[in-house]
Amino acid sequence: MRFIISSAVVFIAFFTLTTVNQDQIKIPAGISIAIKSGNAAELAKYMNSTVELLLLEKEDFYKKAVAETILKDFFNEYHSKDFIIRHQGARNDAQYAIGNLETEKGSFRVYILLKKVGQELLIHIIRIEPDKAQ
Repeated sequence: MRFIISSAVVFIAFFTLTTVNQDQIKIPAGISIAIKSGNAAELAKYMNSTVELLLLEKEDFYKKAVAETILKDFFNEYHSKDFIIRHQGARNDAQYAIGNLETEKGSFRVYILLKKVGQELLIHIIRIEPDKAQ
């Protein structure tokens, strides 16, 4: 009986700590808003000086201004209708989010990796690929 009670206490403590940590794992709301509205300039405010961008056939490291232009072209061609973050997580000084972007021309899976640079959390990787699940 004592083992069951001890196990229950450990489980509840672990669940509580996990819940608290998950609540703290939130990417800045401005990132979601920028993607949902298709606003590359606003999204660029959250980018590191160099960003790894994987977007359809484009895959490379780009300076922030170039990445913004590429994303602007993407959003001009694929007008954003909705963006929902499906999963968020963190490991060490990095956070990530995985979401679904709905556009007028189809659905895309979006992966964003942010890392701490000084006191700021900045985007280091943006991956936008067709959502094959749909």
